Amino acid sequence: MGVRKSWEGVAKMVTDEQWRAICENDARYDGKFFYAVSSTWIFCRPSCKSRVPRRENVSVFRNAEDAMAAGYRPCKRCKSGGARMPDVEWVAQIEAFVLEHYAEHLTLDRIADGCHGSAYHLHRVFKAQKGMTPLDFVHQVRIRRACVLLETTRMSVMDIGITVGISNAAQFATLFRKLEGVTPSVYRKRRMVGIDGE
Repeated sequence: MGVRKSWEGVAKMVTDEQWRAICENDARYDGKFFYAVSSTWIFCRPSCKSRVPRRENVSVFRNAEDAMAAGYRPCKRCKSGGARMPDVEWVAQIEAFVLEHYAEHLTLDRIADGCHGSAYHLHRVFKAQKGMTPLDFVHQVRIRRACVLLETTRMSVMDIGITVGISNAAQFATLFRKLEGVTPSVYRKRRMVGIDGE
């Protein structure tokens, strides 16, 4: 956040007129301003078809250069920086989004919206870079977090599943077994050393 603080004089609060342009994807405002979203560190053109961000997370810049200098990255969907973001950087952004939102209902479309790209392109690029699909990565993150909770808490297996974003107990057990080779209960029995002070 230190980078952004030094650019407070350049970044402006969004006006009602600009906010309407963002919400309506109004291309007439393209080139007049760019909007940046602090929750994703991405900046877009007003016409960008990505999900409308929360207004309190939006700052406005006169041009793409100021937004980039403040630490924001160009949107993949609307190509706000003129050039495409390198795939390696975009995949890192996708991973960061998943790590922040893994407990929520995540679909490929939701991830694509959050990372400003199309679902098809996101899937293709992520798989090419990481050797797995974005949803496989979501599953890995969820199960890794579940392992930590199984080892360090007394939460029920069902509650852990819900906490990591998998509300169906059978689906949680099946996915856990697929990735860890054992059920959540067996994993806990094998790993839960020291929780009881033993």
